[in-house]
Amino acid sequence: MIEVKAAAKPDERRDFPRGHLEAVHLTGLDFAVGTFEPGWRWSESVAPIAGTASCQVHHNGYVVEGRMHLLMDDGTEDEVGPGDVFVVSPGHDAWVVGDDPVVVFDFAGGMAKDYAKPANG
Repeated sequence: MIEVKAAAKPDERRDFPRGHLEAVHLTGLDFAVGTFEPGWRWSESVAPIAGTASCQVHHNGYVVEGRMHLLMDDGTEDEVGPGDVFVVSPGHDAWVVGDDPVVVFDFAGGMAKDYAKPANG
């Protein structure tokens, strides 16, 4: 099997305050490109949509540009920037650091499937 889709022609786009994601769905892989503008914070921009106190999506990501701070529910925190590959488990907040947009490639599938979708559907 060979299946190819262009990330520049996503299957869907989800907009949320100060950002959006574009998702491509393939057999066995859901890929998302998330774009987060300065001032974006998960707990302010996406929590009202998700209906949870923290992000409950697992991320396997690669930062293309910008910087993002990550804060786990247990208080553990870190920051990611261009060229960083990261794994973040459910139960976190995140926000853009600085004045540049953040662009993240997410390979986990959770972002493409469930991110910024209302909790009831």
